[in-house]
Amino acid sequence: MPPQRVFALPRQQSLLLPAVINPFVQDTKLTSATIIKCVLLGIFLVPIRAILMSLVLMVTWPVAVIITLNHPLKGAVEPMTGWRRFMCRRVMAALGRAYYFSMGFRVVVKGKQVDSSEAPILAVAPHSTFFDGIVCIVAGLPSTVSRVENLAAPIFGRLVRCLQPVLVSRKDPDSRKNTIQEIESRAKSGGHWPQVLIFPEGTCTNRSCLITFKQGAFIPGVPVQPVIMRYPNKLDTVSWTWQGFSTKTLLLLTLSQLYTTVEIEFLPTHNPTEEEKKSPHLYASRVRETMAQALGVPVTDHTYEDCRLMISAGELTLPMEAGLVEFTKISRKLNLKWDNVKKELDGFAAMASSCKGGRITIEEFAAFLKLPVNPALEELFALFDRNGDGTIDFREYVIGVTILCRPANTEDVLRMAFQLFDTDEDEKITREEFTALLRSALCVSNLNMAKLFKEIDADGSGFITFTEFQSFATAHPEYAKLFTTYLELQRYQAIQEASPGDLELAGQTSSGEKEEESTSDKKDD
Repeated sequence: MPPQRVFALPRQQSLLLPAVINPFVQDTKLTSATIIKCVLLGIFLVPIRAILMSLVLMVTWPVAVIITLNHPLKGAVEPMTGWRRFMCRRVMAALGRAYYFSMGFRVVVKGKQVDSSEAPILAVAPHSTFFDGIVCIVAGLPSTVSRVENLAAPIFGRLVRCLQPVLVSRKDPDSRKNTIQEIESRAKSGGHWPQVLIFPEGTCTNRSCLITFKQGAFIPGVPVQPVIMRYPNKLDTVSWTWQGFSTKTLLLLTLSQLYTTVEIEFLPTHNPTEEEKKSPHLYASRVRETMAQALGVPVTDHTYEDCRLMISAGELTLPMEAGLVEFTKISRKLNLKWDNVKKELDGFAAMASSCKGGRITIEEFAAFLKLPVNPALEELFALFDRNGDGTIDFREYVIGVTILCRPANTEDVLRMAFQLFDTDEDEKITREEFTALLRSALCVSNLNMAKLFKEIDADGSGFITFTEFQSFATAHPEYAKLFTTYLELQRYQAIQEASPGDLELAGQTSSGEKEEESTSDKKDD
């Protein structure tokens, strides 16, 4: 038996697993003692705090109505001045502090906030909870970015109006462009507008890392003051993520604590270089690195699109975390859009529907392809299995299909495969031709290929045309790579079985090809 071929594929470090696998899960475990403590404290604290919060809101709402009375939110909007600005910065800020105090928050402020002329934008991270609004109170009620729908919310809608937010509308197709233009206009007003406060992550995490920063805060190319938030409490009752406690549960748990500490630290202003002004992506990345170092946490390339994929994975009866792929990195390196990745998730779900934990073993991989486990299949599986744990997760599947299978799915490769099956060269593959070659290739004499043949034979004519063969391969790119892997193994075994003279000659003639393959692998992977 010839020795097994060693097939090493270089792995780009940038495509390895992130430092934090799932930043969107709240995994706080409540022990019996903790629950009893929360219940006993809650019996007294929750009613008292609810009354205090109601009293503060009863005062705050009419003040907000007076401040925003006859002040437009759309059209030629001007920043608040005079008595409106004074009441907003002083009275509303004081009432906001009273509101959070009534909920039991203890605020610790570090560093010094600069004014809008020095840093027109405040970038706040990590964003982990609806309680993060406290940073707006501490920063003196700067402008924020808010959805138009929030203005219609009872009571709180009027409070949001006091911030003169940059409005985002899901119904307006030009909303994103208009939002960026408005942020840039305010940021370059020379201090005419108050600072704009932005949470660049765009969604809530568990604070274990900093995920991808959206570029909106960095497109204007103006100085940005980073602001970091910490909740250094023994029990995490604030993290509001995609997997974890509900809003009501978090609120009750927080109100049942003696106090909840939040630290807000203003870091030194980041003045962009000329290179950063030209590249918002680079600017955002460097600001994120600065904030991550101050927090002592890693950075990952997760983003809001990963959350959407998590929801889609759940709908496909997969574990929600199966949808996490670090979308920013995968989409940039593999040139994929969200719809492409979602389509691959559907394909993965079809393969992994019977798997527990959303990971595919080689036996399940073979069963999906309707083939037995054989050397060619084992090698293809190894190419997918990037971390060598004997299973394929969705992230590995997306990378494998994109950089291994689809490039192999060329018309030349498919034409060569079709000709090998079509032994009598009549441009049709019969069931006998199809089964005979696969039995020989996979070294299995009793292989039943009826199911696979029926799938490829779309019109049920009893034979496969090249159009049907090509359509099937396009929908199932794993087969194209499996075929090329089989050809590589056959070539390798032929070289191993050749005479010493033939082997030397083969080595000379294939050295150029080998070098080219290696370069190609490094480039692709």
